[in-house]
Amino acid sequence: MDLGLKNKTYIVTGATRGLGLATARELVADGAHVLISGRTQQAVDAAVSELEKLGTAHGSGTAHGLVADNAAPDTADRLIAEATTRFGRFDGILISVGGPQAGPVETTPESAWRDAFESVFLGALRLARTAAAALPSGGVIGFVLSSSVRQPIPGLGISNGLRPGLAMAAKSLADELGPRGIRVLGLLPARIDTDRVRELDALAPDPEAARAHHSATIPLRRYGTPEEFGKVAAFVLSPAASYLTGLMVPVDGGALRSL
Repeated sequence: MDLGLKNKTYIVTGATRGLGLATARELVADGAHVLISGRTQQAVDAAVSELEKLGTAHGSGTAHGLVADNAAPDTADRLIAEATTRFGRFDGILISVGGPQAGPVETTPESAWRDAFESVFLGALRLARTAAAALPSGGVIGFVLSSSVRQPIPGLGISNGLRPGLAMAAKSLADELGPRGIRVLGLLPARIDTDRVRELDALAPDPEAARAHHSATIPLRRYGTPEEFGKVAAFVLSPAASYLTGLMVPVDGGALRSL
């Protein structure tokens, strides 16, 4: 199936590794131009080099990078201006931020909540609102959220607190932007085998036992791969998903038990 990604331009934030990079790979391989962001020049350069080689191998899309922090007030304007200048158009954004500090609600310090609110919530919302002002009809705004949108994850109090609110803001944006032909949706990864999830497993007294326990709760009995997530993300961002908006898509191997 042709996803209609050829020569489209997408921004993917936090895309020097993990789920963001996996999505950027799929977009480039299918012919899209991608602007990625990350927090260090070294990480951005390495990711862009990998994506450029992938694009050359497929005779398809290209990549460019920018050092940016989602929490910085000027990041949204910088990213959209760079994408438009570099590629001549702007078709969508996938807003991916790193996971906030782990810990229970009861003991996580207020400073950690404040920092996470700036990056996970306010920074993401600023990116979405700025993108909405620049996107044409047919554009798309995607959020990488978490299965904590639908059920709390033990030991991740901040994520449990902030991500459901961001999901509802995304749902509201879908209502507001729908008449302009702009789609808004979210992706809810659970146990995907990324550095972040391995770090969370490592907090357990026995990381291997923790992984085995979590795998046993997933109907497919395994963690997902970043590539599996990236393919789903590329589809929902693509014109092939033009009638999907206002929804949260679990990418979790069936781990969520709610509809």
